Amino acid sequence: MTTEATLAPALSYGRLIPVTVHFDDLDALGMLHNARYPLLVERAWAEFWEGNGIRFDGDWASAGDACNVVKELLISYDAPVTRSGPYAVHLWLERLGTTGLTYGFRFCSADGGTTFARGTRVLVRLDAGTLRPAPWREGFRAAARELLRPRG
Repeated sequence: MTTEATLAPALSYGRLIPVTVHFDDLDALGMLHNARYPLLVERAWAEFWEGNGIRFDGDWASAGDACNVVKELLISYDAPVTRSGPYAVHLWLERLGTTGLTYGFRFCSADGGTTFARGTRVLVRLDAGTLRPAPWREGFRAAARELLRPRG
């Protein structure tokens, strides 16, 4: 871990979703607990997908694209978060496949200018009956394409 946060370029892709770090998210040393970063990222993704009509309401058979699992999670911590308050998660997609996707994220200051942690996560959509990979539906794919990071 470095002692200073990494400055990020202006947000030119993806979406910045506000999140709040609460006092009880901090560990005994007064830093955001390492397990809270993925939780806050998950909450930001849930907000994005729910805003696009994709949610889990307790029934896996009708969950559609919300029926997915994490295949891989990688996270790197650049600098400690030492205060509660407003922050943000910068979300984007690195890859959108037929049954899986890879998304990138940064846990950052509320304005997106300072990065505290960054990572990627691979998801696989499942058929609720067989628990085998299943294709993303077109409505999901359309919303997801808006978040694809430009190549180049």
